[in-house]
Amino acid sequence: MGFAGQTRQGLARNASPRQSAPMRIALFEPEIPGNVGAVLRLGACMGAAVDLIEPLGFDWDDRRVRRTAMDYIDHVSVTRHANFQAFQDSIGTQRLVLFTTKGKQSAYEFEYDANDVLLFGKESAGVPAAVAEACHARVCLPIRPQVRSMNLATATALALGEALRQTGSLPSGGI
Repeated sequence: MGFAGQTRQGLARNASPRQSAPMRIALFEPEIPGNVGAVLRLGACMGAAVDLIEPLGFDWDDRRVRRTAMDYIDHVSVTRHANFQAFQDSIGTQRLVLFTTKGKQSAYEFEYDANDVLLFGKESAGVPAAVAEACHARVCLPIRPQVRSMNLATATALALGEALRQTGSLPSGGI
């Protein structure tokens, strides 16, 4: 098994509409391949597909991503989108939940739906205002006031874990 939509040249950009789909993770213009690899591994372990919204802050090639995601990459559906509009067109009516340090509601008090798309901004700058405004909800992960933000992969793991727990969608293996 390989990447969803994979071609001989690598991942194909796929923007086919999805109607009622399970929870997904979306990364807006991620900059660090190690973070992307960790999120791909998280998606594989938790059963969540991953959307990558371009441009990426690094050169994408199967070998480099495989090195960071290890063999877990064969167990996750990855879809690349040329830009935010293409991504938005692909999610149909799914609710878009943005995780941001500017969010006013705690991610632990927010009520998730099983088919939400959890959106995370680029490591250095988050998302532009227009992208934030396109989201149905903006939530934050509570952190101590002495620090700015969490690592992207760590934040994604905390958020996905809570969302899957609330919706009764946690994987049952390993228990």
